[in-house]
Amino acid sequence: MDQRETDIFFMKQTILLAESAAQKGEVPVGALISLDNNIVGKGENCPIWTNDPSGHAEIIAIREAAKSCNNYRIPGTTLYVTLEPCIMCMGAIIHARIKRVVFGAYDPKTGAAGSRYSIGSDNLLNHRLEITGGICKKKCANLIKTFFRERRKNRTR
Repeated sequence: MDQRETDIFFMKQTILLAESAAQKGEVPVGALISLDNNIVGKGENCPIWTNDPSGHAEIIAIREAAKSCNNYRIPGTTLYVTLEPCIMCMGAIIHARIKRVVFGAYDPKTGAAGSRYSIGSDNLLNHRLEITGGICKKKCANLIKTFFRERRKNRTR
């Protein structure tokens, strides 16, 4: 499998995690971390049902991967996430020394991996990331759009 095929394979799995989050009333974002093509961490958005503002899918996946690898730094890993990470998540990604970030949908309002901010690729920090955006972009974007469309529709009733 080449890199693009691998990225699509793992992104499809993050989409399942995002769908699970949506079923729980959370913004549909899923994340997983791979090391040598093995999953070492998974997460889905859960700030609402955990009452934890840091309960983003990426943070949950990073915590699980760090435990799995028995190290607070997880170099050589790739984080896959359905939505471009925010500032908080990019900070955690930098501190965890993740090598590569692959995301699906771009987030022009709060995206910190190139859309709004360029954390990790702007040469301002001590760790530089490889960032690939737009993998399974349509499917990932539709998850978010559908979720918020339904939410707005339900509020007007």
